[in-house]
Order: sequence, then C-alpha cells, then structure tokens
Amino acid sequence: MTPAALFAGGLAAGLVAGTASCTAVQGGLLIGLTGRRDGGRPGSGLAVVPAFIGGRLASHAMVGALLGLLGGVVRIPPEGRAVLLVGAGTAVICFAARLIRNTGRTPACSSHHAPSALSSPSTSAPPPSASSSGPPGTPAPSGTPSPSGVPAAVAGVLARVPPWMRAVLLGAVTILIPCGVTLSTEVIAVSSGSWFGGAAVMAGFVTGTAPAFALLGVLLRRIATTRLAIVAAAAALVAGSVTMVAGLRLGGWLPDLGAPPTATAGAQTRADGTQVVTVWSTAEGYRPGVVSIEAGRPAEIVFRTLDNQGCTRTLTIQGHDITLPVTGEATVRLAPQGPGRLRYVCGMGMYAGFINVSQPASPGAATEPRR
Repeated sequence: MTPAALFAGGLAAGLVAGTASCTAVQGGLLIGLTGRRDGGRPGSGLAVVPAFIGGRLASHAMVGALLGLLGGVVRIPPEGRAVLLVGAGTAVICFAARLIRNTGRTPACSSHHAPSALSSPSTSAPPPSASSSGPPGTPAPSGTPSPSGVPAAVAGVLARVPPWMRAVLLGAVTILIPCGVTLSTEVIAVSSGSWFGGAAVMAGFVTGTAPAFALLGVLLRRIATTRLAIVAAAAALVAGSVTMVAGLRLGGWLPDLGAPPTATAGAQTRADGTQVVTVWSTAEGYRPGVVSIEAGRPAEIVFRTLDNQGCTRTLTIQGHDITLPVTGEATVRLAPQGPGRLRYVCGMGMYAGFINVSQPASPGAATEPRR
C-alpha cells in the first residue's frame, strides 16, 4: 500500500474505532493539564490542548516509523504495557486528587487565587518572613522549602516550564499506554515494511482521534474553571481506577473474581488428535468465555470476528500478542498442555477468556478422536 492509502486507513480507524477507545484510556491525562492553575499566564489555557495533540502526533509517528523500519522488535511486551497502564492510572488519580484539593482551597469561580509553588511567579512581592535572614525582597536560599513543601530551587525550575511544553511531553508519553485500536494500527505499521508507511498510518490514526481529544480538552478546561471541577475530578478518578485495573488484569496480577467456574464449550478432535475450539471475539468480550481442552494433546483455538472494531481484536495469550482481522478468523496453536487453566486477555486488559485444561476422562480418551 502507498503511504497515502496507509494514512487514509489510519485516519478511518481513528475516527471510527479509536475515538472512544483512546479517549477512555488516555483522556484522563488531560486532567493534569486542564486542572492546572498557571497564574493567569496569557494563552496558557488555549495552548495546552493542541500541544497535547501535537505531542501525541509526534510520538506516534516516530514509533510508527520505527515499527515500519525495524518490525515488531520495538514493540512493548504485554508485561511492560501492564506496568505502564498501572502507572498511567495512578497518575490520573493523582491529577484528580490535586484538582479536588485546589477546588476545596479556592472557589473555582473566583478570579484570584493564592499562588502555589508550581504556578508561575506572581508579580506581587511576598511579605517578608520572620525566618528570612536578609532584607525584604532577598531570595530565599536554594534549600529553603516553599509553603507547599517543595524546595525553592525545584519549584523555580517547575515554574519556568511553559504549560505548552508540559502538554507536549504528556501527549508524547501516551504512546506508552496504547489502547486496543492503537495496537492494531501498530501491526499495520509493522506490515508496511517501510519507515514512511509506518509513520503515515500512525499519523493518520492520531489525526482521526484528534477531534475527540480536542473536544474533551476544551470541555475539561471550561469545567475546571467552574464549580463543576469536582465533577471532572470524579470522572478522572473513575478513569484512573479503570485504567489501573486494566493494567493489573493485563499483567495477570488481579484475581478474575467474575470468571465462570466451569467451561461452557468443549473441543472437537480431528483425526490427527488435534483439538479444535472456536471462540468468537465480539465488542462485548469473548464468547464462550471459558472453553475446555484435554491435557497431553495439541490444540487450536480459532478466534473468529464479524465487524469487530473493539479492543478484543487484540489479545495476549501465553505472553504473545495476537491481532485478529475486523472480519475473519485467526488460529492460535497450543502445544500439549498440562492440567490447569490458561488465561488470555484483550489488549486493554478489559476482557478475559479462559481455557480449562483437564485430564482425559480415560486413558483411551487421549488417543481416540471424537466422532
């Protein structure tokens, strides 16, 4: 495919499927920007949203180029993605907590607020402190803590970082917490075979999701300056919690309390002894959610899809990422397994499925194909 066709395909994927998926996973990070108080710095509120989108575009295009040039070598393994999802969820929860704290300290509709150590320097001189060793106006020593507990030197460095630069950096790191549709687009970048094609498809994807992020950012920015900021903070708490739980599930570090205790479908056995199980990958999860195979025999899990644009198109099983077509099927071959249970999960850690591996009912059952 030509780079133009790859860009168009990525654009369509972003508009149709990536909008809801990516904003659900990454949109909470905007709370960290829209909830900041930048001392009324001119243009600071208007610049952060496009800067955030620009950071996303740059990082995704760069990774797309690397994927097209080097292939799947540069892809983050499932365990790494799980850690990043947990970290992103934690960050979003911290952003929400800070927004709640700021809302409680100062009325959101007020036009003035007390300057903090992380906001831009105020033009009004602070009152002299009794502990100051110099005359009024003398800067405090670099090791002196600010009223917020942050050392003055550190607070000064943070205050000099322009809001748009913070937004660019935060947008760039979203490549490290991809949604399920992003993972599917990365597979296309790998298959493009060229750095230009890989960059084109990823750039098209980010462009397709840009309107949703722009709208979300503007809404959050306006809400953050009103008494509805507490609503935005509550939504961020939910988003951060969901992201953290998704990371824990993707890494297999969270018990699957809602898993059915027994299998709902068994395997058919071919003449060569290979067991075959069919699982449908739908937008609502995997159907059936639990299947059963016998230990000691090879097995094939056939995942089928029908116009599936959701995160269940990508799944992780035994440490390997599998990408399914929008409509069609893909077969995962398993070597003979011992008794136990195998678990697979979608690329976003939201939906899981299970394969129960049981002992054959009788010695002859392991060699006798089913009719």
